[in-house]
Amino acid sequence: MTLPDPATLWHQTAPPLAPFPRFAGRAEADLAVIGGGFSGLSTALHAAQDGLTVVLLEANRIAWGASGRNAGFVVPNFAKADPDGIRTTLGADRGDRLIRMAADSADLVFGLIRRHAIDCDAAQAGWIQPSHSEAAFARARQRVAQWQREGRPVELLDATAIAQLTGVPGWRGGWIDRSAGTLNPVAYARGLARAAALAGANLHEDSPVTALRPIGEDWEVATPGGSLTARRVVLATNAHAGSLWPGLAQSFFPLRVFQIATAPVPQADRARLLPQGMALSDSRRNLFTCRFDPEGRLITGGMHILGPGADRRVPRRILNRIAQALGLDGRLTLTHAWSGLAAVSPDFLPRVIEPAPGLIAGFACNGRGIAMTTAMGRELADWAAGRPSDALALPRVPLQTIPLHGLSRLAPNLLLPASILRDRLESPAALPR
Repeated sequence: MTLPDPATLWHQTAPPLAPFPRFAGRAEADLAVIGGGFSGLSTALHAAQDGLTVVLLEANRIAWGASGRNAGFVVPNFAKADPDGIRTTLGADRGDRLIRMAADSADLVFGLIRRHAIDCDAAQAGWIQPSHSEAAFARARQRVAQWQREGRPVELLDATAIAQLTGVPGWRGGWIDRSAGTLNPVAYARGLARAAALAGANLHEDSPVTALRPIGEDWEVATPGGSLTARRVVLATNAHAGSLWPGLAQSFFPLRVFQIATAPVPQADRARLLPQGMALSDSRRNLFTCRFDPEGRLITGGMHILGPGADRRVPRRILNRIAQALGLDGRLTLTHAWSGLAAVSPDFLPRVIEPAPGLIAGFACNGRGIAMTTAMGRELADWAAGRPSDALALPRVPLQTIPLHGLSRLAPNLLLPASILRDRLESPAALPR
């Protein structure tokens, strides 16, 4: 039975989408896509445009998972790596391919929105990363120099410029990528779904895949309502890999992240904060983020320290943090709170895993889900059309389970108190905590 849409701001404000039918009977296709989030929808759209017969199977509703539970940031870079390091790690050729994919990813997203007239409150106004310490500002200087060499519209900002663009004093400086932006992620996903269907893809909701079985050179994909025979299969489940393929869910860290939204901020404060409509996520380990939606609601998020009552405790803590940080104590009302799972790879880079001929899984979140998974979908569509997996922009890695996965997956939450302490010791007293 289909689960109801999550109670996120995005699900409540996105234009409605008529349900797609449950898969039933038997069918054949060039490509089966498992998962109705950004990566699956992008794959289905691009593959259908390439002339392939495509069937997408979503266990619940479009954008039910992480694609509908994030903050709506579209950021075309890597959370932990920069071009020089990527080329050192992957080599010049593979590194170049991945860097180009990332650099163009936000432009790809906003280009798809324009091309398919997707109503999703898209704003390509830029993304700012303020530096919380002198060491972080030195890193920002290096990041800007490297991305400028790639021809990207990035700039280094001093403390005065950061304060003017954010409305928050105390940062050491920072940098901006002007090709980045924000959107309503559920509306974007629903728009991709409409575009994929118009391109000829067959989309099905309430259609969980219960088994995958190779049949000669093809694959049988079983669902409660029937089965599909496909030449190739894309597992676009990201953090919701489940038990569909042995070991896949143990090859990444599923990171639970909370998000909140407030009632519209008073206009006087709204005019002071992020006046040019940019998104912000800073350089601290305990990441500080914020953005506004078109109605002036403030959206922010964070991780949580392990303990009981997280669903009630964490949103209130996040609200108190953002209110103090932005000088809004007593003037913010919490209206929405939700959480989602992001897939984080051990090296924090996007990747594909090809566990068997004709079967591939892609992972591209690592805190950059909207831009990276959209770009990954275009790559996976190329694979479905016959491009070898080792020629894709994303590095192909073997399926390897993380040792002691059950414990190591908790490490980010267990280490959060120490991260908060380190952030405070490095940051000036004026900086929002």
